[in-house]
Amino acid sequence: MDVLWFIAGLVFLVGGAELMVRGAARLAAAFGISPLVVGLTVVAFGTSAPELAVTVKSAYAGQADLALGNVVGSNIANILLILGAASLITPLTVATQLVRFDVWIMIITSLAVGALGFNGQIGRFEGLLLALCLAIYIVHGVWKSRRESAKAIAEYEAEFGPKEPLSTRTVGRNVVYVIVGLVLLVAGAGWLVDTAVAFARAWGVSELVIGLTIVAIGTSLPEVATSIVASLKGERDIAVGNAVGSNIFNVLAVLGIGAAVSPAGIPVPVNALQFDIPVMCAVAIACLPIFFNGYRISRWEGALFLAYYAAYLAFLILSALQAAMLSPFRTAMVWFAIPLTVITLSVITYRTIRKPAAEIG
Repeated sequence: MDVLWFIAGLVFLVGGAELMVRGAARLAAAFGISPLVVGLTVVAFGTSAPELAVTVKSAYAGQADLALGNVVGSNIANILLILGAASLITPLTVATQLVRFDVWIMIITSLAVGALGFNGQIGRFEGLLLALCLAIYIVHGVWKSRRESAKAIAEYEAEFGPKEPLSTRTVGRNVVYVIVGLVLLVAGAGWLVDTAVAFARAWGVSELVIGLTIVAIGTSLPEVATSIVASLKGERDIAVGNAVGSNIFNVLAVLGIGAAVSPAGIPVPVNALQFDIPVMCAVAIACLPIFFNGYRISRWEGALFLAYYAAYLAFLILSALQAAMLSPFRTAMVWFAIPLTVITLSVITYRTIRKPAAEIG
């Protein structure tokens, strides 16, 4: 029965997020809010809604390890799993603006998780501070929308269809979509959290590991669907922007609101500070040289992302089971795979910098 409730929770989460995104985006467009602002706020927030629902539910219920694991695990999955899979379908285009601004915001917010949690807890005040930063980010998006191009409008209409005229019928229908979506999200989050905790206890695995793996992948399904569909449609910059924007919202909105509503804040375990959060930060930083390399993610770089995600999951599983293979696996990653990747990315970045601007594109 736990498996059935878990699957039902995932279905409700994904379906609820889809309804909420569609309804909210069309409402925003009908009221004349620019497509760029809708993309940076409503869509990014909507695809992060499952993470928000699960994190707030688990934080308020005192299952804070699951809340933290959900955010950190989702951010890792958004880059390594989602962009890796999407770029295997077709090489992804990276907008110049993304490299110059949003990727840096993603890196800063990732580092902020480690800094704020260094004392072992992200408290309510720190959660409110993150939420305030979210408000500033949204205001910046509004300001930036004044310079919006025709291309941004075309991207919005390719994702959601033509804008609907403002009418009582349009507003009413989309308000219903938003309300039903929120109801499904709340119900799905409750089932997902409860069954995930049951799995952790039955398998003898910590709630942090369950949050980093099963729950993180499950709540990232909207981002998976959006990015892969965008790749198939040829809207390749939407795929990258969705992943980066969702990571920013996961920290500022999901973790911020989760810490603000939790009675005792969100505790940050030592093993998360020593491993999972540094991995999240390293993944964010690694985006810079890869994105900067011709402003695209090639298929081999996508394969590299997927390989590292498989290695990350393998490490979590081996560590949870205390398997004998854990030590040699760690040695191979630390002394061979990671240094080789750093050297490769450094060479690629150096060659990219040396190229004339016209060749970079």
